[in-house]
Amino acid sequence: MAKRHRKISATRRTRRWSQRVTETSDALTLEQGVFKKGSPKAIAASLKRSAEASHRRKADPYRSAMSMLTFYINRAGKGLPRTRKHKLEKAKDELRALYGCARS
Repeated sequence: MAKRHRKISATRRTRRWSQRVTETSDALTLEQGVFKKGSPKAIAASLKRSAEASHRRKADPYRSAMSMLTFYINRAGKGLPRTRKHKLEKAKDELRALYGCARS
């Protein structure tokens, strides 16, 4: 019984870790609910605003914004509904367009 309790605690710690990174990362200070916005264009625009306003980031604004978006998608993993994942992947394309980057 105690072993099961430890496993649950480890899972909770993991969730808190990724949430803490998303909320307090040195890369960006994100707008509340940015990844739940209605359109990929709105997600990309919010990430761009956050990246350009940040004075704590270590990379250029584009890389910081794309990094945070990729981090969120990767941490959500298989639990992310297909429609949301598709919307977030489209947000990557919108972010590339906002910064004038060609897709590689």
